[in-house]
Amino acid sequence: MRVTMIGSGYVGLVSGACFADFGHDVVCVDKDESKIAALLEGRIPIFEPGLDQLVATNVKAGRLRFTTDLAEGVKDADAVFIAVGTPSRRGDGHADLSYVYAAAEEIAHAIRRFTVIVDKSTVPVGTGDEVERIIRDANPQAEFAVVSNPEFLREGAAIDDFKRPDRVVIGGDDARALEVMRQIYRPLALGRSPIIEMSRKAAELTKYAGNAFLATKITFINEIADLCEKVGADVQDVARGIGLDNRIGSKFLHAGPGYGGSCFPKDTLALLKTAQDNEAPQRIVEAVVAVNDNRKRAMGRKVIAAMGGDVRGKTVAVLGLTFKPNTDDMRDSPAIAVIQTLQDAGATVRAYDPEGTEQAKKVLDHVDYCDGPYQAMEGADALVIVTEWDAFRALDLARVKSLLSSPVLVDLRNIYPRDAVEGAGFTYHAVGR
Repeated sequence: MRVTMIGSGYVGLVSGACFADFGHDVVCVDKDESKIAALLEGRIPIFEPGLDQLVATNVKAGRLRFTTDLAEGVKDADAVFIAVGTPSRRGDGHADLSYVYAAAEEIAHAIRRFTVIVDKSTVPVGTGDEVERIIRDANPQAEFAVVSNPEFLREGAAIDDFKRPDRVVIGGDDARALEVMRQIYRPLALGRSPIIEMSRKAAELTKYAGNAFLATKITFINEIADLCEKVGADVQDVARGIGLDNRIGSKFLHAGPGYGGSCFPKDTLALLKTAQDNEAPQRIVEAVVAVNDNRKRAMGRKVIAAMGGDVRGKTVAVLGLTFKPNTDDMRDSPAIAVIQTLQDAGATVRAYDPEGTEQAKKVLDHVDYCDGPYQAMEGADALVIVTEWDAFRALDLARVKSLLSSPVLVDLRNIYPRDAVEGAGFTYHAVGR
């Protein structure tokens, strides 16, 4: 099949490379000339494990191409995927659909025969209807159908998620379009990945509902962690105790500093705005958003308390800046609020992240960025682990203690056993333990 991806960011590039690896002929289109130039030179603009090799292999095989020319990329396509950004709109929190609608208008003038237009971007309910209207108005003679095919990719594991998905959701009612989508995803049949067909609006809502539910699990266990600290229980025991119940499941029950990233914050907010517009309040999701926002700065205050309640003039070593490991994504990372809370209280922050430093520099000022974890610790009054990168899981505790001016370790991801850390002479602070 001939597939075109409009947008060569995280979703578009990963999806395009994986489709090409399935054997399809894929063109990735982006208006950012510097991004396309980098891709043509073999440079990947985002960090995702394995993506550089996947792109290189399929470019070499002639199945994956890059261009800034949308008309050229679209004219022969069987399916055109819209995979552009839908960030939260400033002022009201609604999803900004301007990029989606602009892409739809351009696509309308470029298609030459029956083409399936696929909303791959995360979009509110009813967006497919508007995309269809835009294309119809711009080109009344166009033969096309619009379907929804939301992405469910985890940063850091996106290639595996795409090739071995829990499910593929396709929303639409046009028989020709559905058959095209079945052919595009046919390579997944060997792995028996379920392909679920539903209405377009149900597919659009499925993405938001899924992310809101996962965000709710994270926020729930974080509040249970707070209670554990008060009553003297270990949240890891509680999480295991409830996670072994098949009705609940163990995933997303890891207490920590709150969720961040490109999806959960904006998707929960967009769901709330859609619910308000349709007079169907989502009280649980409202609480989730509020609790999560408050938690991030609360983790900064937790560090301050661990350092005696006053950090003015002190130095804090922070390990991990990205919202999760195996990505360079800083969007809504808990590290931002933690560091800003420490800075507001008068602390100096020294930080290290294996991949996120350049992105962090765009959102965090007055931070001393270091080249390694031990460099960040030199002379610091406390060490704080904010992101659970593998590189932080087996630190030389004796060396850490020798570098810190005060042996205080605040583990916001619960990656160390208390006995081992305290046995090495540290004052240890975790979450919900």
